[in-house]
Amino acid sequence: MITGLDHVQLAIPAGGEDAARAFYGGLLGMREVAKPAALAGRGGVWFALDDGRQVHLGVEAGFVAAAKAHPAFVANDIDAVADALRAAGYGVAWDDGLAPRRRLYVGDPFGNRVEVVSAAYEESSSPAD
Repeated sequence: MITGLDHVQLAIPAGGEDAARAFYGGLLGMREVAKPAALAGRGGVWFALDDGRQVHLGVEAGFVAAAKAHPAFVANDIDAVADALRAAGYGVAWDDGLAPRRRLYVGDPFGNRVEVVSAAYEESSSPAD
């Protein structure tokens, strides 16, 4: 049966690789990894988390953003992530549905929904946007 998670794939439009690098690599701090040679010609970009799990951003013809389906990333300092996203012009929506664990939602450059949750359960309240 299932024993782990290797990667999550999100779709991006053709030509979106640089915007993906700026968001996932630059803002969220993920490390870009090379795609296997057999897949490199398809476009897209891959990122790895510290534990080896990966996020694959693949080019999809007729791209439509995922408004509901989403990855949820864990952050040691969720406030720093929120500040960086807002400073880069992204809207951050806080949600207290997992209280006392903190979480936020943001749209990536393509409109895909992305969730960020705090690594630890915290007593503080989420700032309003």
